[in-house]
Amino acid sequence: MRYQSEAAIGDIPVICIAFGPDAQSQQNRGRAVGVIALGDVAVGIIAVGAIAAGVIAIGGLSFGVIGIGGLTLGLVVVGGVAIGGVAVGGLAVGVRALGGLAIGLHPQGGMAIQWPT
Repeated sequence: MRYQSEAAIGDIPVICIAFGPDAQSQQNRGRAVGVIALGDVAVGIIAVGAIAAGVIAIGGLSFGVIGIGGLTLGLVVVGGVAIGGVAVGGLAVGVRALGGLAIGLHPQGGMAIQWPT
């Protein structure tokens, strides 16, 4: 499935959607790049996908200022494994960490480890 809006900011489409393989471009995974990107691999201001990178990133593996996902890295993050400034998750590592295992300057949770000491 592929969709790209005609509206664009510069060369970047406002909305880009790409899921699954594409025989024409010989892609095994859908790569979406746009202001709003949805796809197997998504990059944009708002990115949603299996692998997502953006200001707001939601995905299995996400990188962003605000990240939500299974494994997420960023400034404010929520996930199974959350690594960032403010981290909330099963395993949370950050300046402010809240989780089952919380590691950081100000940890709170089931097992809190203050680091560095």
